[in-house]
Amino acid sequence: MTTRAVLSAGSNIGDSRARLREVAEALADDLVAVSGVYRTAPWGGVRQDDFLNVTLIAEGERRPIDWLDFCRRAEQAADRVRDVRWGPRTLDVDVIDIAADFQTADFQTADFQTVVSDDEELTLPHPRAAQRAFVLVPWLEIDADARLWTPSGPAAVTDLVAALDPDETAGVVRVGDLA
Repeated sequence: MTTRAVLSAGSNIGDSRARLREVAEALADDLVAVSGVYRTAPWGGVRQDDFLNVTLIAEGERRPIDWLDFCRRAEQAADRVRDVRWGPRTLDVDVIDIAADFQTADFQTADFQTVVSDDEELTLPHPRAAQRAFVLVPWLEIDADARLWTPSGPAAVTDLVAALDPDETAGVVRVGDLA
């Protein structure tokens, strides 16, 4: 089964840009698109340095849990420590959204459909993605037609961004590319 994953990566310890670049490089041929690098204030109320964030789209022969395993391996390679929830980190990689390729009856065309799961290990789509400008704004850069399933149904990411506090979206500032 082919799946398309939207991943969000952030870092605020060490060489953050290099850590984000490593995530993109680890995706290798599965990488479809990567946003520019965005500087954002920390989310969650813990006092710390700003983050550098990117959103990535990847596609490959992976099950949803395989994308989560990829994220965990990337964090381990960056010596991620989970001491404080929403605290500073060398690397945080989250699975935001996954669409699976379900073949149509003629087996010649694919119909990508959002995977919705309330599994404890991998909730899909990410339960707080619709509230996070640091995920949505970079996502729009690489997919202007992006849609995210919400409990109210599918929503255009542009509409989700418009519904956020303007100060939060203004705080997501593009600071360059990974290169």
